[in-house]
Amino acid sequence: MLVSLCKRIMATLLLIALVMAVYLLWARPYQLNWGATDQELAQAMPGDHLEPHPEFFATRAITISGTPEDIWPWLLQMGYGRAGYYGYDILENVGSPHGIRSADRILPEFQQFKVGDEVPISSIASMAFYAIEPNRYLIWTGTNQKGSFLWALYPEGENQTRLISRIRWSFHWSQPRLLALDLFTEFTDYLAVREILQGVKGRVENRIEPMSKKNTEVIVYVVTALIFILTLLRILIRPLTWNTWLTGLAGGLIWLITWYAPGSIWLGVGLELVILGRMCIPTRLFEKIKTGKFGEARV
Repeated sequence: MLVSLCKRIMATLLLIALVMAVYLLWARPYQLNWGATDQELAQAMPGDHLEPHPEFFATRAITISGTPEDIWPWLLQMGYGRAGYYGYDILENVGSPHGIRSADRILPEFQQFKVGDEVPISSIASMAFYAIEPNRYLIWTGTNQKGSFLWALYPEGENQTRLISRIRWSFHWSQPRLLALDLFTEFTDYLAVREILQGVKGRVENRIEPMSKKNTEVIVYVVTALIFILTLLRILIRPLTWNTWLTGLAGGLIWLITWYAPGSIWLGVGLELVILGRMCIPTRLFEKIKTGKFGEARV
């Protein structure tokens, strides 16, 4: 019994290691550089000095049909209890005194900030404005001025602007509570920042996505992660077989595809249904179906 348990634990750890290897080699480089050009990745930007040797270094960008003056007010008013983040409101604005929906208009009461003012990130966390250069860039930083969160505007032509997000910070290895938040951010930050960039673009271009679509995406992301976790638990509690292990590996790869692949999340939904179907079919029946011996199947 102990030997069998050890084998299942080792098989689970090996599977996690393989999925993390794919994440580190493919998904992480893609998500850290989403939308950014090679020039944007390489160029120095304001705030880089706040974390000169970051362990998490992300530069993401999007092109918006508008001038920096059109975009700037939307950036300045962002924050929990303010305009929101224009992204996944069902998660980011829970409990906000201004309601669950991010603002769809410029709010004059949140346009007069100065350096040092608080930037509420959630109901329990906040940062501060480190620098504010109107129509050019603003920088958020931690209360101890560690880490930099840059939103920068670079005009292109007469009516196009590149909105660039650059994040530089390092993990809190000696602080378990903060490290847990770091790891959560490591895997989910891309989903949030990408949606913020798209949310700003939608507001400037007057093409705001319906909240129902964003809520559906959140559900898909959560379900995908839960399916992967269930496939891991299945390996731990059921007899170890190649079918069980490969189903777990498929669950991990589908999680990566759904969260980080450049295509539609609906590809991930289709793959999720395949995995769920495979998990719901008893192994013996699955073998009968594969060999075509339906008459001998016993459910």
